[in-house]
Amino acid sequence: MTERMDDSRRTRSIRLTDAVVRRLRPAATEYIVRDSRLAGLGVRVRPSGHRSFVWHGTVDGRAVRTTIGPAQLMTVEEARKECRAMLNGAHPQIGEDGARRAAVPLFREFVAEVWQPARGCDTRWRRHCERMVRRQLLPAFGALRLDHLKRPGVERWFDELSRKTPGAANMALGLLRRILAAAVAAGHAQHNPAQDIRMNPGRKMTRFLSAEEIARLHRTLDRLVEERPSRQPQADVIRLLLLTGCRKSEILRLRWSEVDGDMLRLAEAKTGPRTVWLSEAAQALIARQPRTGGAYVFPSPGNRARPLSHNLGLWPRARQEAGLEDVRLHDLRHTVASQAVGNGVPLPTVARMLGHAQPTMTLRYAHVGDHEVEDAAERVGARIAAAMDRW
Repeated sequence: MTERMDDSRRTRSIRLTDAVVRRLRPAATEYIVRDSRLAGLGVRVRPSGHRSFVWHGTVDGRAVRTTIGPAQLMTVEEARKECRAMLNGAHPQIGEDGARRAAVPLFREFVAEVWQPARGCDTRWRRHCERMVRRQLLPAFGALRLDHLKRPGVERWFDELSRKTPGAANMALGLLRRILAAAVAAGHAQHNPAQDIRMNPGRKMTRFLSAEEIARLHRTLDRLVEERPSRQPQADVIRLLLLTGCRKSEILRLRWSEVDGDMLRLAEAKTGPRTVWLSEAAQALIARQPRTGGAYVFPSPGNRARPLSHNLGLWPRARQEAGLEDVRLHDLRHTVASQAVGNGVPLPTVARMLGHAQPTMTLRYAHVGDHEVEDAAERVGARIAAAMDRW
C-alpha cells in the first residue's frame, strides 16, 4: 500500500519499517510520519519527495528538534539507534562535545560557502559540477553534517544511482570524493567515506582507427561532400578532430580570435585555457573556411552568430558508409593518442597535445591494437628463438 498523507492530517503514527519508508509519497505540503515503536522518531516527507528521519524530544529538560539524516542513506534501525543515543545524552549533537560538533557545517553549507571546483576548470565544467551537486549530492547529503556521513549510507546512494545511470554515478561519486577530501583537509571530518568505494566498470576505450580506416573515412567524407556540398563544414570538423585530437566542443566552438597561425589558443577548454599546435594539413583546413564576419570558424548555417550544432548529423552516415559502425566520434581523439604513442612520442608530450590535466589520463587513450601486439610477439619470439638456436 502506498502511504500518502491527507493535507488535513499533518502527522500520524505507524510502525516504521524500511519498506514503509520507501513507499511514502509526497503530498501538497510537508508531513511527518511518526514511529509507533520509539517516541520522537519520525520521517519527514517534503513536497519534493525528499524523505529524512527526524527526532523531536526532550533531553535534560530541554526540547530537542533535529534532523537525523536522509532516509535514502539510513535504515530505520540505524535511525532508532541514533535516537536512543540522543535519549541517553551520548549522541555527538547532544553530549558533552556538542558545542564542538555544532561547529561542523552541514554538507550543503560547506559546498555553498567553502568548497569550490578545482582552479583552472573552465566555465562549462564548473556548471556541470554545480548541476551534479544540485541534482545528485544535495538531495542525498545536504542535510547531514560533514562528520555524520558514513560509508554505508554513501554506498547505498551510489548503488541506487548506479542502477539508473552507471556513468553519471561514477562522475557524482568522484565529485563527492573531492568535496569530502576538502572537508577532511579543513578538519570537519576524520575520514572520507567515499574514498575507497569502487566505481562502476566503464566501457573499455580500445577502439581507434588504423591507417587503412583513416583513409577509408577520408574517402567517404569526400564522396558525401561531392553529393551535397553543404556537408563541407561538418566534414571539415570531423577531419580537424582527427588532425588535432581536440574535443568536439573545442572545434565546434572555435572562434577566429583563437586561431593564431600554426596554433589555436583556446580560451575555454575542459581543463582551462590551452594551446593546440597545428600541422600543415590542419592549418590548410582552417584557412579554407570562409570568413563570413561571424565569430565562429564553423558557424551555424541558419544563424552565423551561433556555432555549428553540437549534433553532427553527418557523422552517423559517414561511419556507416565507411564501415565503421562501432566507432564513436570521440574515438578520433583516441586515434591521435595511439598514433602518437605508436610513433614514439613520449606520454607527457601526448598529454600536452590532448590537453590532459593529469598525465595518467593519457594512459586511458594510448591503446595498442591487437595487430601491433601480434607483431611485437612475433618479433620477440623470433629473437628468443634465435638466441635458443645458439646453444
